[in-house]
Amino acid sequence: MGKIAFLFPGQGSQKVGMGLDIYQNNARAKQIFAEADEVLGFSLSRLCFAGPEEELRLTANTQPAILTTSVALLSMLREEVDLVPDFVAGHSLGEYSALVAANALSFADAVLTVHKRGTYMEQAVPAGRGAMSAVMNLQRDLLDQVCKEVSKENHVVEPANYNCPGQIVISGHRAAVEDAGEKAVAAGARRVIPLSVSGPFHSSLMKPAAEQLAAHLQSIQISPAQIPVIANVTARPVAEPAEIGRLLVEQVASPVLWEDSVRYMLEQGVDTFVEIGPGNVLCGLVKKINRRVDTLSIQDEESLKQAVEKLKVFA
Repeated sequence: MGKIAFLFPGQGSQKVGMGLDIYQNNARAKQIFAEADEVLGFSLSRLCFAGPEEELRLTANTQPAILTTSVALLSMLREEVDLVPDFVAGHSLGEYSALVAANALSFADAVLTVHKRGTYMEQAVPAGRGAMSAVMNLQRDLLDQVCKEVSKENHVVEPANYNCPGQIVISGHRAAVEDAGEKAVAAGARRVIPLSVSGPFHSSLMKPAAEQLAAHLQSIQISPAQIPVIANVTARPVAEPAEIGRLLVEQVASPVLWEDSVRYMLEQGVDTFVEIGPGNVLCGLVKKINRRVDTLSIQDEESLKQAVEKLKVFA
């Protein structure tokens, strides 16, 4: 039997109502949402279950909301199946959920950290100055070259997420992102899709946020990971606390090597990927990287039940 990896989603997978069914029907899930509310000092659970959507969409709220929903679903899965995955990984913010799954971070520390991380990221660049766009169907080396050609001082654009073949997100100053988008289409990109985000995430413009995050991480305990965590920055396993902390700081202002991370896990023999959290974006990306692998999405009580039946063979 092949190996199994748990994946955790990042920003963009949020929706009003997420987590409500598990909160109502599972004591452990309810406890996790209550802990998040207590740590943060406001009702994150109400925001997840009832919105309003524009408030949930704020980065400082979205990040703890997705993390809490993911960890609550993970805790329910663990109640049902005694299964330790071979690897865990998360997309951007999802890396914190993966670190909780690997016992490298406590849930309380993680939920407070991602709330602060979201705040720092929102504050790093004045509203409206930054932008992100998804570039479809342009080779990686060509898009890297386009970004280099367009970038100059105060006009920065950089690759931010290498998601899968044919989907790379760029990030930077709004005008530079628009210029790079036009050049990308001229170079053969099928289309360029502006993303609805509050800042130029995973670009060097996030350096101020990275510095603030580094200071905050000094105040929390990072433990050795009990399961190999594939880091976004290196697409390789990380386990030692000092390295985990260093890479979390780098991650804010560096590209997410998602395609590389999935390919590394495939090379290690993973053939089943389980996405735990709202949405099924990561399952879609995995399938674009390798169609033959099995993917499961656990995003609510119903999908959890279906996944448990399939995962019992791994336990």
